[in-house]
Amino acid sequence: MKKILMGIAALIVTGVLAGCNQLTQYTVSEQEVNDYLQKHNDYQKQIGIPGLVDANIVLTQLQSQIGRSEPGKVTLSGNAKVNITSILGPQAADLQLTLKAQPIYDREKGAIFLKEMELVDYQVQPEKMDTVMKALSPYLNQSLRAYFDQKPVYVLNPDNSKTEALARKLAKGLEVKPGQLIIPFTD
Repeated sequence: MKKILMGIAALIVTGVLAGCNQLTQYTVSEQEVNDYLQKHNDYQKQIGIPGLVDANIVLTQLQSQIGRSEPGKVTLSGNAKVNITSILGPQAADLQLTLKAQPIYDREKGAIFLKEMELVDYQVQPEKMDTVMKALSPYLNQSLRAYFDQKPVYVLNPDNSKTEALARKLAKGLEVKPGQLIIPFTD
């Protein structure tokens, strides 16, 4: 009987602590960020060196890894379709990109942005396009940085839940944990 009472007491304490946690922070999971990116990513840009090489790039299938490969950072991976027009004529390539950035919570907008975005790696198919992509990569990096500076990877929606509404009002920054972004309500 004592063991049963101790078990019940442990469950109650665990429930209370879990309930209190919801009152002090809001957690955005990696999956929630990925779902948001799938619905709201509309990166399509024209970049290049006018008269020499122009590229139309469409970014698709973005996936995030939060705080896993580097503490405090978000890594994005995705695909890009690249249509290139150059002095050599039109060409097409497929890219697999890896990007890294610092997540920041903007309290005014109730949104999480990825700042200081950088292109850390890419693979290009066909491989013969690698030389062209090396020339374009600084422009692509600059374009991606500007895009993610303006476009959030997650927006808190007060209509989703009371906790999300509370997070939007009381947020005190952003913490990065493996697989999740935590918005604390207190300092």
